[in-house]
Amino acid sequence: MTTPTSGVAPSVVSGTTPLPASSSSNSSAAATSALASQQIAGNFQSFLTLLTTQLQNQNPLDPLDTNQFTQQLVEFAGVQQQLNTNDSLATLVSLQQTAQSTQALGFVGKTAVVNGNTAALTNSSATWELSVPTNSTVNITIAGSNGQTVFSGSYAVTAGNNQPFVWNGEGSDGTQYTSGNYTLTATAKDSSNNTVAVTTQVQGLVNSVDLTQSPPLLSINGSTYTVNQIQSIAN
Repeated sequence: MTTPTSGVAPSVVSGTTPLPASSSSNSSAAATSALASQQIAGNFQSFLTLLTTQLQNQNPLDPLDTNQFTQQLVEFAGVQQQLNTNDSLATLVSLQQTAQSTQALGFVGKTAVVNGNTAALTNSSATWELSVPTNSTVNITIAGSNGQTVFSGSYAVTAGNNQPFVWNGEGSDGTQYTSGNYTLTATAKDSSNNTVAVTTQVQGLVNSVDLTQSPPLLSINGSTYTVNQIQSIAN
């Protein structure tokens, strides 16, 4: 990234390589499965009782069609097998959710890079990483938490991934803004004036994890992200 106008100090670092369950929902699913099993067991016993009674009282001169009984037995067995399969799937889902929670907790206190455009201004410095597929002119707009634009500028950027864009907190009018969360919007056009897609990433400390959500949500720079949104992690 070329040297920007007042208020911005760019730097270049090497790119990084990319790296989901509440207990109440589990309890509800288990209760539903148990109730379904009890119901099918009761219905199956009632069916066998009815079948035995019909066989004991059938007309010898006009016996009941055994093929129908066989078909009904097969259908009941199929339903029971499906319930067993559902129980196994519920167990697998629970294990997966537990694994996700454990993984998310391990990120607390570490610095994560995620796809996003809101970064924290701390000690007069906020950093975003821009990925641009072709040489372009990028228009940068930075807004405060109230949505008001505090800084804007245009820069010639060469093609590349994870190019840091550092803002020193100084607005376009020279105002020095206080610490907080700021959102960057980037649009770009190439030399032929064609629109170019710009991907924005931010990095920040993982402050906490909300395990009541599925998948768990990581809090980074005041915003929440899922584990699969993390591109890289560092101590």
